[in-house]
Amino acid sequence: MIHQHETVSDRSAPTPVTSPKVWFITGASRGFGRVWADAALKRGDKVAATARKLASIADLNETYGDNVLTLELDVTRPEQVKTAVEQAYAHFGRLDIVFNNAGYSLVGTIEEASADDIRALYETNIIGPVSVIQAALPLLRKQGSGHILGTSSNLGHVTLPVIGYYCSSKWAFEAIHESLATEVKPFGIKVTIIEPGAYATEFGSQESLKFAQGLDIYADFKAHFFGNLRSLERGDPKATPEALFNVVDAENPPLRFFLGSHNLPWVRTAYAERMATWEEWADVSNAAQGQAC
Repeated sequence: MIHQHETVSDRSAPTPVTSPKVWFITGASRGFGRVWADAALKRGDKVAATARKLASIADLNETYGDNVLTLELDVTRPEQVKTAVEQAYAHFGRLDIVFNNAGYSLVGTIEEASADDIRALYETNIIGPVSVIQAALPLLRKQGSGHILGTSSNLGHVTLPVIGYYCSSKWAFEAIHESLATEVKPFGIKVTIIEPGAYATEFGSQESLKFAQGLDIYADFKAHFFGNLRSLERGDPKATPEALFNVVDAENPPLRFFLGSHNLPWVRTAYAERMATWEEWADVSNAAQGQAC
């Protein structure tokens, strides 16, 4: 199996920005999407900012003028996605960074969530970003360059209860982008998965959450879970743009990039536990190989 390897020797210092980059960002109305769109525009880049409600990003036009193109976009509508991507490309003449940031979390235990709840989550968190990627790739291949970014989470490696389906969408998101990175590398296209930890964004707001119909038997469990979440230390989203710019300006950006200081210790512990379990059961696993056929 072919993997995109990430080693210390693969990294290089960010190259100087010699000309403004052109970004296409989904979910730019709030949270990280808004923070990063603002930061890119403030440093002189150009941004095609998209949101489900055009009014929520209309103020960007007043602030940044011709450097921004605001577009209405629901990522669950493939034809609208294709139109928006092509419109942004035609407007600016190229797309340097295609950034899938739109998404939301489904709150509910595995038993509580309905098939419709899960399907809607996957339409936005997985199928939507794929539609953006598929619309952008012919254009990026044509120009012979481009950088596809996607907002995942540290929950693309570990899980929490009550938001298990959200976690599962990020595990799928990670796998898709890892495969994509190998497939598009020959065309000069780069891929990076941005993996934030807990930040004080609007992601926990009612606009970014959907709730499955609850069952009384989980009421106490969920109350305890949300109590723990409220005490969780959260990072400052306004501290993230410089790290993001380091990634997009690098000659050899990483496939995966953690945002925040809490992710690596948590993931390191989780993988150590997995390795220990696999090693403990190695003899049983190996015996299941049978004889060579």
